[in-house]
Amino acid sequence: MLYPLAETTECDFKRELETKKPKSWLKSVSAFANGIGGKLIFGIDDSGEIVGIIDAQKSAEAISDLIKTRITPTPQFILTLEKEQEKSVLILTIEAGRATPYYYKADGIREAYVRIGNESIVAPDYILNELILKGKNQSFDALTSDVKKEDYSFTLLEATYYERTLLKMEPKDYFSFCLADKKGYLTNAGRLFADQYIVYNSRVFCTRWNGLEKGSVFDDALDDKEFEGNLIYLLRSASDFIKNNSKVRFYKDVEYRVDKPDYAERAVTEALVNALIHRDYIVLGSEVHIDMYDDRLEISSPGGMFDGKAVQEHTIADIGSMRRNPVIADLFHRMKFMERRGSGLKKIISETEKLPGYNESLKPIFYSDGSSFRVILKNVNYGTTKVSDKVSDKVSDKLNEKEKCFFNVLMTLAKQHDFVTTKVVAEAAGMPEATTRRYLAKFSKMDIIVSDGKNRSKKYYLKNTSMTEANP
Repeated sequence: MLYPLAETTECDFKRELETKKPKSWLKSVSAFANGIGGKLIFGIDDSGEIVGIIDAQKSAEAISDLIKTRITPTPQFILTLEKEQEKSVLILTIEAGRATPYYYKADGIREAYVRIGNESIVAPDYILNELILKGKNQSFDALTSDVKKEDYSFTLLEATYYERTLLKMEPKDYFSFCLADKKGYLTNAGRLFADQYIVYNSRVFCTRWNGLEKGSVFDDALDDKEFEGNLIYLLRSASDFIKNNSKVRFYKDVEYRVDKPDYAERAVTEALVNALIHRDYIVLGSEVHIDMYDDRLEISSPGGMFDGKAVQEHTIADIGSMRRNPVIADLFHRMKFMERRGSGLKKIISETEKLPGYNESLKPIFYSDGSSFRVILKNVNYGTTKVSDKVSDKVSDKLNEKEKCFFNVLMTLAKQHDFVTTKVVAEAAGMPEATTRRYLAKFSKMDIIVSDGKNRSKKYYLKNTSMTEANP
């Protein structure tokens, strides 16, 4: 068997079986059962060296007994014996549990553990609460509150539902969509879609920073907004903030203009929807954060991946649909704010790949840990503003239609070659060489191009041959 080179989220090494201090390894049993499962390998030290375990049969019996007496409820586990370098290694495989939380209990202590990186830590209150809901096969958004539907309005929800589906939202839909129960009490999802601000954690903080790093909001923020309340309002307000702090550049091709937005609009929408749908609303005092920098956009939300595994350890194409808030997700899906379930991250990547100027270095980044999820979209225009893009605006109002067509051809050739000649430009523009020389002379006087050489050997260059400069 091949062993991991080091301890990971799903693997823990133990040099020997501690029976007098079993908490040293039983906390990992609790953490694995509360998460995505994992392995405890006895007979390997922290460096990964195989040292073996003495009396494997006795150790196996002790492991089984201690799990059954110290972990409640008892998780599913398998014990196997491996021989490596003539040494015995015990492998304890813990299955991801359904009856969460799984507690370690002894000496009056009752603690649930979770895995963060390669460590097993006591579950914070908000994670413990989520584990309790998960064990009951419930979700936060489906829980019924003590708030009556008749005391609040849902104008924005009903208007948006009609706008996007062409269907009127009927009173019975509130029950069928799990926004309220039969007695008229709102679920937490219903509270999040009310016009009034009645869920304190339903907030989005937006900041456009000056430069590449965070600073003081008072000194280093170019724009700063806080939004709170209805989820649809948050989505639209956050989208508008990003749009208002983004640019759509363009370059002129031979026959048409190509728009070059900083970010793909659909990718931004998917990232925002993902943050609002899958965030953990149990975390008190939490909110979604949008931080815009010169070179990137970061959207951070409370709560890691619902399956407990870090997103960077997943293959994005293989991530299935596991929803922390299925009621909210279902309603967003009905209103066509999101496509089929489980496709959001793939959509963010595919939409970004369609942007003019995209390359592999601009691929979106996803990162999560036990308490947060972050999407990083890179500004495809950062550091790539073309000189030809800028001179387009400089000369546009000074040219007639024929000269504009010629200019577009010249700029296209300038992007493709280090220099151009009269003959090359004339052939591309479909003009006589005499007319081409006259136009080239005009652009030289306008300080757009410079020439080198004489007569037929004359070469033309853009005034700034570096061709690139940092974004303003």
